[in-house]
Amino acid sequence: MTAAKAREAGIPGDMAAIGIAGEGGPEVLRPLRRPVPRPGPGEVLIRVAAAGVNRPDVMQRKGLYPPPPGASNLPGLEVSGTIVALGEGVTRWREGDEVCALLAGGGYAEYAVAPAGQCLPVPAGLTLEEAASLPETYFTVWSNLFERGQAVPGEWALVHGGTSGIGTTAIQLCRAFGVRIAVTCGSDEKCRVAREIGADATINYRTEDFVERARALTDGRGVDVVLDMVGGDYLPRNLAALAPDGRHVSIAIQRGNKAEIRIFDIMARRLTLTGSTLRARPAAFKAALAQSLEAKVWPQFAAGKLRPIIDSRFALDDAPEAHRRMEEGRHVGKILLIPGPTD
Repeated sequence: MTAAKAREAGIPGDMAAIGIAGEGGPEVLRPLRRPVPRPGPGEVLIRVAAAGVNRPDVMQRKGLYPPPPGASNLPGLEVSGTIVALGEGVTRWREGDEVCALLAGGGYAEYAVAPAGQCLPVPAGLTLEEAASLPETYFTVWSNLFERGQAVPGEWALVHGGTSGIGTTAIQLCRAFGVRIAVTCGSDEKCRVAREIGADATINYRTEDFVERARALTDGRGVDVVLDMVGGDYLPRNLAALAPDGRHVSIAIQRGNKAEIRIFDIMARRLTLTGSTLRARPAAFKAALAQSLEAKVWPQFAAGKLRPIIDSRFALDDAPEAHRRMEEGRHVGKILLIPGPTD
């Protein structure tokens, strides 16, 4: 897209964005001006209505999760908005289409570029703003719990962080697809909220042993799959909570990258240990995952089985406060950043 075409389309030359001034706390998130990006072949330019705040953004801010080569160094892995320009070869989308999109970076801005294959239509019944809460957690949970973890109806899943974006998404997807789910939370109040969202069982990890509860819930057998964002010393405990032939899927390492496990126990109970990261996966993989979500998951919104759970909204310039809210651990569901004024 040339500068002349951009001007004709009413696209400004630069935009407000949030950059990372250096490794550190929320205060290193700084407002700045950047040129509006141009969509390349197979890409679209989105005027951002809202951007989701996710734990990987916090890790990037701390210097622990750098963007992959070629990605924007601005934080932000998901947005919703209106397509305002098309790159060469884009055929599905048109200017004016409202979408939500998974990004490898660049979401904390007024405009963002996304691969066309990683865009999804706004689900029926949702606002454009609400749709920003979906891509990162739905891509992650669907890929890891249902595809990699092979959760099927009638099985038990154990998911840590029950009121996080990942946790609330996992609860709803399990309910929609017939998987029984137990989640861990850090307070009785959060356990109550998780049950209201639809969890079959909740475990206050500060007062209860989640291994014992997982076994009690399953008549001593153990759960069929664990979706783990914690890592570290949780790994051997997660394995102890698994049933024979159980699957353990790691998606984050909040408590560390190392753990000690008993290899023979894995052999004797035929356990599967796997995991993944999403950000660095090829665009073709993410596009195929988007197609799977649109075909199998998006209809569940229209059916009333899924709904976005929004914790709070912050103006784009208030990104530091949004990160502080996430790190306090009091949020339930997704935190959004809104370019321009918020109500």
